Amino acid sequence: MQSNGISQPYTRGQALPELLKQRILILDGAMGTMIQQYKLTESDYRGLPGNTRFADHPGDIKGNNELLVLTQPQIISKIHEQYLDAGADLIETNTFGATSVAQEDYKMAGLAREMNEVSAKLARAACEKYSTPDKPRFAAGAIGPTPKTASISPDVNDPGARNVSFDTLRASYREQIEGLFAGGVDLFLVETIFDTLNAKAALFALDEFFEETGERLPVMISGTVTDASGRILSGQTVEAFWNSLRHIKPLTFGLNCALGAALMRPYIAELARICDAAVSCYPNAGLPNPMSDTGFDETPEITSSLVDGFAKDGLVNLVGGCCGTTPDHIRAIANAVAKRKPRVFYKESAEESA
Repeated sequence: MQSNGISQPYTRGQALPELLKQRILILDGAMGTMIQQYKLTESDYRGLPGNTRFADHPGDIKGNNELLVLTQPQIISKIHEQYLDAGADLIETNTFGATSVAQEDYKMAGLAREMNEVSAKLARAACEKYSTPDKPRFAAGAIGPTPKTASISPDVNDPGARNVSFDTLRASYREQIEGLFAGGVDLFLVETIFDTLNAKAALFALDEFFEETGERLPVMISGTVTDASGRILSGQTVEAFWNSLRHIKPLTFGLNCALGAALMRPYIAELARICDAAVSCYPNAGLPNPMSDTGFDETPEITSSLVDGFAKDGLVNLVGGCCGTTPDHIRAIANAVAKRKPRVFYKESAEESA
């Protein structure tokens, strides 16, 4: 088994550290972008008419994409398979907002654990369908930031105010982690981090889970730079962000969402310079454009060319797509970087360098 360098060998996802040394791995693209193409109605989100479980649930639930694993699982499975067919090595579970904290908006906090376990099972089944001895596929348990922030006041008149506590986030993430693990994920992906304190709550919950269960899975960490200042929303520069979380010894560390690949380049280059972990990058398909069919303008050719530039210059180990990207984007990215060597992020042993 591969050692994570902390205290225990990985119990799943053991092959990933070595694969990251051999080639640039491919992550899937946007789930929300693909769901939007189905133009689902409120009734569709409830699973009607075939599924009456949520027929009388109070309030609107249209837009609760995480619920679809319970009401429209065939759609989520199809999207997973489309990305795998496009060449993805890793696919994310449909659990970005599947925490009790996020699901409170839909009065569905009590469904969080079930959503995570079912979503993980769907992703795991898709991976098993497409895995081969030469190209194993992996299910990454997606852990999003929640709609709340532990570091920033929601009230400009009260800088000390907070709408969520560290302990609340920690408990919510722990529930999510347990569901994802029970469903069979190979690794965890704490992603789209705009507040490092939120991320620390998730990572603390992960470490507690690993220590208490004796199970340890690879952990990927991905932040989001929100503007040209080069900082995440809670104020850290990319270098400070890395230094505040490097003790986790993540499998990969990188950036996603927010800026498109063109504007993300200097920050990926900075991480490539300072990280002793594999570097990941899965950008949006450019900047938002509400007039576009996907909400973003970049074609697969444009996005893949930009991402290939990162690979050509030896900056990345794992690439994929975020908002606005589709299986066509992922296929183009996979084809573009197939000829590139991965960034060296480890010290070679005497045998490896011989």
